[in-house]
Amino acid sequence: MSYIPRLKSEYKERVIKALTDEFGYKNVMQVPKLEKIVVSRGVGAAVSDKKLIDHAVDELTNITGQKAVATLSKKDVATFKLRKGMPIGAKVTLRGERMYEFLDRLITSALPRVRDFQGVRATGFDGRGNYNLGITEQIIFPEINIDRINRINGMDITFVTSAETDKEAKSLLTQLGIPFKKN
Repeated sequence: MSYIPRLKSEYKERVIKALTDEFGYKNVMQVPKLEKIVVSRGVGAAVSDKKLIDHAVDELTNITGQKAVATLSKKDVATFKLRKGMPIGAKVTLRGERMYEFLDRLITSALPRVRDFQGVRATGFDGRGNYNLGITEQIIFPEINIDRINRINGMDITFVTSAETDKEAKSLLTQLGIPFKKN
């Protein structure tokens, strides 16, 4: 038997039933699920220093366990000395087993390391069932060696769900263990 991530088995065993009871789905296929997690980081200073992109790609690769790719600029912006096609960030798209593993590590080990943590904001929903979370410091992840970083940077984490509404998506993410702030 192959390895199944803890959150994936928990989704199948507990979350589907809880969401069906809450929203009254008639079919298991109607229950929203987490489709992908996109972790991205913009590196604005990479216009002048190309090595910053390599550091960002390496850090995202260490954090997520999957090779990150550099993102390229789409147009010229003269005031920022930016040319079309220059690398200006890094991103990783996680699906399947790695997605659940990353989410588990985010919830259990990274978010509790944030200073004065009281939960994540519930205002990051986009109206279509997707949630955006901003992290200000990459050093909250245990995979990052604090002595080897040259600069503290943040990153954006986007949770893409198959939910129709924000209420369904919030309920799904709450059931999966994301600690939202109490109003």
